[in-house]
Amino acid sequence: MERTLVVKVTAGADAPERCSQAFTVATTALAAGATVSLWLTGESAWFALPGKAAEFELPHAAPLPDLLDALLAGGTVTLCTQCAARRDIGPDDVLEGVRIAGAPTFVEEIMADGVQALVY
Repeated sequence: MERTLVVKVTAGADAPERCSQAFTVATTALAAGATVSLWLTGESAWFALPGKAAEFELPHAAPLPDLLDALLAGGTVTLCTQCAARRDIGPDDVLEGVRIAGAPTFVEEIMADGVQALVY
């Protein structure tokens, strides 16, 4: 049975350890063969923009741009619709591969059989 992990990250530079943990867990699950969907919400919404992940620093943590690149290449990365709107981020502003979707899509993902959801 294929495993699916949905990770919702609500923290960004405001809570760097929690943010890094979410990205690290998501990429580790991806490397282990799981299907992974990462949701950027709250302050992590900024990482949907080009160059923003490169501004993130946390000692002894994997570089956020590398983690994000891995997730874009092998998983799904979604920016919350409301979070994007509150920050005036539109579809033309985000990194290639980032989709913008809202609560109905999130709920559909986490309610599917065999899905584990984590919120950071």
